[in-house]
Amino acid sequence: MCDVLGVLEKEADLCSELLNREQNRSENQPLTSGQCAGVWDNMTCWPPSAVGQTVSVPCPEFLQIFTGNKGVIYRNCTHEGWSAIFPTVDVACGYEVNDTSSEASNSFYMKLKILYSVGYGASLGTLTAALVILATFRRLHCTRNYIHMHLFVSFILRAVSVFVRDGVLYSVEDINHCSSYSAGCKYGMILFQYCIMANYSWLLVEGLYLHTLLTISFFSEQKYFGGYIALGWGLPLVFVVAWSICRHLYEDKRCWDINSNASIWWIIRGPVIISIFINFIFFIRILRIVIKKLRSSEVWGTEFAHYKRLARSTLLLIPLFGIHYILFAFFPEDVSSDLLEIRLSFELALGSFQGFVVAVLYCFLNGEVQFEIQRKWRPWHLRKQIWFHQQKSSSSNSGETVLTQVMQVTKSSPKEQRKMTAQRSSLF
Repeated sequence: MCDVLGVLEKEADLCSELLNREQNRSENQPLTSGQCAGVWDNMTCWPPSAVGQTVSVPCPEFLQIFTGNKGVIYRNCTHEGWSAIFPTVDVACGYEVNDTSSEASNSFYMKLKILYSVGYGASLGTLTAALVILATFRRLHCTRNYIHMHLFVSFILRAVSVFVRDGVLYSVEDINHCSSYSAGCKYGMILFQYCIMANYSWLLVEGLYLHTLLTISFFSEQKYFGGYIALGWGLPLVFVVAWSICRHLYEDKRCWDINSNASIWWIIRGPVIISIFINFIFFIRILRIVIKKLRSSEVWGTEFAHYKRLARSTLLLIPLFGIHYILFAFFPEDVSSDLLEIRLSFELALGSFQGFVVAVLYCFLNGEVQFEIQRKWRPWHLRKQIWFHQQKSSSSNSGETVLTQVMQVTKSSPKEQRKMTAQRSSLF
């Protein structure tokens, strides 16, 4: 709707300029009864015309956005003024109002928004917990887990930026917000684009690190860690800054959420596709190494265990590398609505839950993490049990002492009982 209103405003301004120029030309020649004045009818601009003339103009541009039909409509200039448009706009321009289709489309996008909101919410919670666990236990501090932690942070920022973007773009329900976008809205979109690119960059770092670890026998992990930081956080900043400058200079429209200029959009999309493609190459090469090592190993007793191990290794790498993105990486932007819905469902549904899957596989199901948690849990649980038994024992000992004294009194002889009574009386 905002795009339609923008097109209508642009067409209205052009029509106003055209009619003003025509009016300036004929200042000394006022309109006579044999001429129809130029008019903007809220859809199309009709220039001044003589009586008896039939004027043809293309279909309104905003309708071409929906239909792609470049039809023609006509009006006659008569003594009574402009005639009605013929043929009608819906016939000439191929635009038919279909409420059922519109409602179905709105319902689909609302369900999709709920789905990816749940996915990003689940990812945000599990990733935060995983990050706290890896940061808390010192024995888990190593280059591999440091890279995992940065990847978790990038997923967290991605989820937060999605919620911020949705809050900025969809907080106002009426269409009057189309002209009320502020600088803060554009800053929010810049943050969103940076978080998305940083997430893809750290997926690339994961692939690069694992590939280097398997292909190079000896290399200094600490030496290359600074390069990983620059690649993960620094390189996306360069492209986002370049995109922001170009967007401000050449396509400063709305909240920078619609990418009409393909050349500017490729400043963001190009590096993302390249990173996905490189990670896919790393995935294939690592898969070949894994297959080679499994074939040469004599540990596995049966073929079933062999292929089970291979399948598990492959499935574990897919969410870490983001290999599922390769399916639609080179998908064209201009596609039919059905294909677009399939693409959005795939990308948003899997992409929103990717952080959740990564946190579960590489933290909660990690053997080292489970061992450290159990190592810290056992002493705490043991101290709790000891304290509980001590409390129980002290209570039991107190009860036993009183019971023992009573039993001693009841079992003593009458002479001893009188003696004990006399001793107690002397105390008061």
